[in-house]
Amino acid sequence: MASDLEQQSSELVVQAARLVRAVRRRVGHPAGIRILALLDELGPLGVTAIAEADRSSQPTVSGAVRQLVAAGWVGKEPDPSDARRSLVRLTAEGRRRLADARRENGAAVAERLTRTGHTADDVAHAVAVLRDVMAEQL
Repeated sequence: MASDLEQQSSELVVQAARLVRAVRRRVGHPAGIRILALLDELGPLGVTAIAEADRSSQPTVSGAVRQLVAAGWVGKEPDPSDARRSLVRLTAEGRRRLADARRENGAAVAERLTRTGHTADDVAHAVAVLRDVMAEQL
């Protein structure tokens, strides 16, 4: 039988996933925002590494990266460890677009929170727990 911590941890994952899906439906960001977020979290990556991190196919990510380059949100540069490959890096405009998306996400969640009775302190505690969990490698 699972411990209370395991059960609550499972529920945390379920509710976090539901929140992300609800925000995506409400805000409707382009799929490329996920790639911007991955690059922000992990730093410059090759297309194959982005595909692995996003659990997407390499052709899908290649197409998305082309669109992000055209939008000016990412740039490509030679990989210093292998001149045949390139790394995808966030641009200043990409960082601004990601920051805008995160503000929009925050507004969507805050709108829901105002109807729950939870306070900013409650949310700060939840964020602190998630940060601590994510500081550990899964």
